[in-house]
Amino acid sequence: MFALSVHPRLAEIPRADWNRLVDPDTPFLRHEFLAAMEEHECVGEALGWIPQHLALHDPDGHLVAAAPAYIKYNSYGELVFDWAWADAYRRAGLPYYPKLVIASPYTPATGPRLLTAPGPQQSAHQQALIDAIQARATHWPISSVHWLFTTGEETDRLAQQGLLPRLGCQYHWHNRGYRDFDDFLDTFSAEKRKKIKRERRRVSDAGLHLRRVPGDQVTDEEWAIFHRLYSRTFDKRGGLPTLSRAFFEEIAASMGEQLLLVLAYHGHRLVAAAFNLIGRDSLYGRHWGSFDEFHSLHFETCYYQGLEYCIEHRLSRFEPGAQGEYKVSRGFLPTPTWSAHWIADPRFRQAIAQFVDQEAQGVRDYLDAMREHSPYKATERTTANRA
Repeated sequence: MFALSVHPRLAEIPRADWNRLVDPDTPFLRHEFLAAMEEHECVGEALGWIPQHLALHDPDGHLVAAAPAYIKYNSYGELVFDWAWADAYRRAGLPYYPKLVIASPYTPATGPRLLTAPGPQQSAHQQALIDAIQARATHWPISSVHWLFTTGEETDRLAQQGLLPRLGCQYHWHNRGYRDFDDFLDTFSAEKRKKIKRERRRVSDAGLHLRRVPGDQVTDEEWAIFHRLYSRTFDKRGGLPTLSRAFFEEIAASMGEQLLLVLAYHGHRLVAAAFNLIGRDSLYGRHWGSFDEFHSLHFETCYYQGLEYCIEHRLSRFEPGAQGEYKVSRGFLPTPTWSAHWIADPRFRQAIAQFVDQEAQGVRDYLDAMREHSPYKATERTTANRA
């Protein structure tokens, strides 16, 4: 009933058809975002991210399901770490790469990976897409298929098909109808509340002021400076700044209403910035950089300004990015994240299944332990943890 096609360029799929399947809360899956990465060589053979987008059409030729997919020759930019798996393959004399990854590159944000339009046929279309991808995977020269940062519902569905669910952890914030930032801080214990107020005061006392600017209002000069800041962060850590200035400028033109820059100034000089994506209900913190070191400026630029934005615009949650236990004391609580994995080799499938089972218990214990460090008052903790 359905036909699966593979597309080395997202431009081969009409923008309107693809975006019709994208959840409005996931701007990092929009056609404009992913296609701009390809157009400006932020992905491709040189970086080990080779687009192989998967599209499912019904007998009438209508696009009913899709998945952003890439053949990978490394594990860079995925944020679900499988370096140990690759090393085990190497020691066994087997190739782990290439593999197929279904994800938004360099974006560790949870959201649907089975792109389908809502409606009575949504579940059937999701299942048909899974079946088609699994059938195709058995004929491709790949070691595995990895669905990254899937929703809980998708993870359950993929697990029912024999894929291995893998549990991870990030730190997310949920809006419980706060009137303003002070109302949010009122839910903290006195010690934690004083700490955040002290951090914010240090920023203002240093003569810093901040602006929150929608992407379609950022000037060319500001984008140029932001890209220098973004690149500097990777240079300091020995990483690779894969996203080009042209990429940021293009998505500012095509989907600027879903971008937010937080700009920090010392006098008239722009000294730091943070880049965020805006969904229908969520804010996603992505990149940051600073020319100078100022006490607490990172927390103000990347977290407190984003929290204020969510409260003012009544967004329900804030995902500030991967890792960072220090986020807990600032109101971001440990939250499960998921991925699902198909391993072609039956011996490695069994070994990796044992690994993810053991790992999951450790992650659950870690989630429980980190929740004990919640900054919220005892009377608020149960509600916050449920969120």
